[in-house]
Amino acid sequence: MCCSSASNRVLSLILLLSGAIFSTSALAQEPTTNDSTVTYPAEFFAQYEPFSVNDMLDRIPGISVARGDAGGGNGGPGSSSGSSRRGLGLGGDQILINGRRTTGKENEGNSQLSRIPANQVQYIEIIRGTSGELDVRGGSQVINIVLLEAESSSSIAYEINADYLHDGELKPGGKVSLTGQRGALDYLFSAESEPRWERRKGFENSFLADGTPNDNISRVTTTDLQPLVFSANLGYEFGENDISHINAQYEDRDAPFTDERTIFNFVGVPRKDTVQFDDTNNTSEFWEIGGDYEHTFANNARWKTLFIVNKKEDDSLRERFDIGATTREKDLFLSNFNRYQERIIRSSYSIAFAGSQNLEFGIERAETILDSSLQLGLLSGSGIASQLFGGLPEVNNASATVEELRDESFIIHNWQINNRMSFESTLILETSEISQSGDVSKKRDFDFIRPKVDYRFDITPSLQLRATVERDVSQLSFNDFTANTNSGDDDQNTIAGNPELRQEQSWRYDLNLEYRFNDDNGVVSSNIYYHDLEDVIDRVDVSTLTTIQSANGNIGDGERYGLSLNGSLRLSVIDQPGILVTAGLDLESSSVTDPFLGIDRRLNRQGRGSYSLGFRHDMPARDINYGFTYNNSILDGRKVFDIDRIESYNSDAFSILFLEYQGWEGMTLRFEATNPHESERCRVRLRYNDGTIASGVLSEIEDSCSHTGEKYAIKIRGTF
Repeated sequence: MCCSSASNRVLSLILLLSGAIFSTSALAQEPTTNDSTVTYPAEFFAQYEPFSVNDMLDRIPGISVARGDAGGGNGGPGSSSGSSRRGLGLGGDQILINGRRTTGKENEGNSQLSRIPANQVQYIEIIRGTSGELDVRGGSQVINIVLLEAESSSSIAYEINADYLHDGELKPGGKVSLTGQRGALDYLFSAESEPRWERRKGFENSFLADGTPNDNISRVTTTDLQPLVFSANLGYEFGENDISHINAQYEDRDAPFTDERTIFNFVGVPRKDTVQFDDTNNTSEFWEIGGDYEHTFANNARWKTLFIVNKKEDDSLRERFDIGATTREKDLFLSNFNRYQERIIRSSYSIAFAGSQNLEFGIERAETILDSSLQLGLLSGSGIASQLFGGLPEVNNASATVEELRDESFIIHNWQINNRMSFESTLILETSEISQSGDVSKKRDFDFIRPKVDYRFDITPSLQLRATVERDVSQLSFNDFTANTNSGDDDQNTIAGNPELRQEQSWRYDLNLEYRFNDDNGVVSSNIYYHDLEDVIDRVDVSTLTTIQSANGNIGDGERYGLSLNGSLRLSVIDQPGILVTAGLDLESSSVTDPFLGIDRRLNRQGRGSYSLGFRHDMPARDINYGFTYNNSILDGRKVFDIDRIESYNSDAFSILFLEYQGWEGMTLRFEATNPHESERCRVRLRYNDGTIASGVLSEIEDSCSHTGEKYAIKIRGTF
């Protein structure tokens, strides 16, 4: 089951650990420098014999905070951040390579970390301050990976792995990368194919409103996914003041899957059991090309221009069959195609003045196009059977093209007030035109002003205060404009679109306090946040005279607030510097008025928070390291309110255990066990008939759980 006393014991342990970390801070000696940048030279990691940059980062206390993985108000409702954002913006992942942002969306800096061998790194910086020289803005911290400089060098890194799944499947995978430099040219080529096979087993118990058993469903869903990814990153220095990069990536992510359901019906005499089989053919292809050119003038001013072009196509065909003793009858045909294209160009100019101030201004234009089509045929349809709908009567035949032209003008002022304080202010003017054609023809214009201020104060060289205030505007999902598929509900094959949808907006307030122990012995961090939300996007009523249905729409104002605590402690105090213990606790709450019930409730799918625990023990003398990570959510918080159903979601903890051995001419052998306790994902769904959840009557209660089982993996890695 999802709930257990073990979760409470783990939470108590995290709280005790956090208290111990905070109480130990008084024993730590303050550094002798007040520099906001923490530098880790390659020699620091040599004793661990790391394979990649990711392995190096894993040894740094507090790295989850620096990488933005610690939660606490990052993203969430109203946020325009994330890899799915349209355009590039000032943010992106907080990873720089040689002080520069990788020009890409899918092929960002964070994706490079597992591909760059550790032997190519000169040092790693954790930049805690703000600077006009940074290529990304808005992150609490920035990680800068500085590579070795050489007239000619190269390194090949490889990984061969195999996953053993709970259903007995053995899936191989691997990756290889070539990194190097030849004169003014640096390069990184990589190819990888990682298994993502999944066989999810589950059940569903259904009861009528009076508690009478309705039916039981046993299901097995199998997804055969093994993405194939090729990437290339090239950089060339034309001189001391001119540098250019070209980045490219290609992905083949075909994911065919099947769903086998056995339905045991308890209503009706005689009892009738049903076997259903879903066969879905899914193909997916993505490519992206990006590049930039940067020139530094004699006065150290910088001009930079970049571009990104990408395209993704997803084509899915689902057919459902009722299986009898000697029959196989198709009762559903659902075809869905999406083509997503994006073209971005961005140019900026930055200049330093008055000794400690920097001004950057520029403009970005992004063109985004979505072409989609959906065809639904049902055996129960009243029309004429057609081969275009799998030999079934047509029920829905929708198509649409959505295009957005988006311009973003920005100006950023950075002021290093003194060696302990910095202040950065940003002003963004965003304008966009969204047009839709197909089943609906519509054109709308939007404009927003988005200010932001970021203040940082090094109270001591170890203790830093950060405060930010930001006006943020979310980006609309084009798929919400048109009819789309719903894979989460067997009784609802498609969902409606809403061409009237508006962007969700928010004022965001964050206050962060971070303390770094002396001699790299740990980091503790706290963040308090409050988000004032406008035009919250949630489910709204778009029913017709004959059909009760909902779509994503704007339901009014809301709020989200919380507290995030994170600690990372190296146990040098007990003469065990090779042991690194991490803990995190996120507490959050939210409020919005439900459009159907008129009650105050949490935002859809926004829970009460989560907690985590990690342990790592490096034993360089024995060439061994081992550890685990444990993540869990605080239960009974994630609910979804829709027009005719209310759903509650809970999940067991997610855990990974690992053991590594370094040896054999620099080769590394790694063993991983993922979810050895077979964690479950559960949902309780209340269905209402003859109206909405406000006007209808409760008709059915569905209690379902599923799990993907445990996974064991062996990885052999090395460089030469």
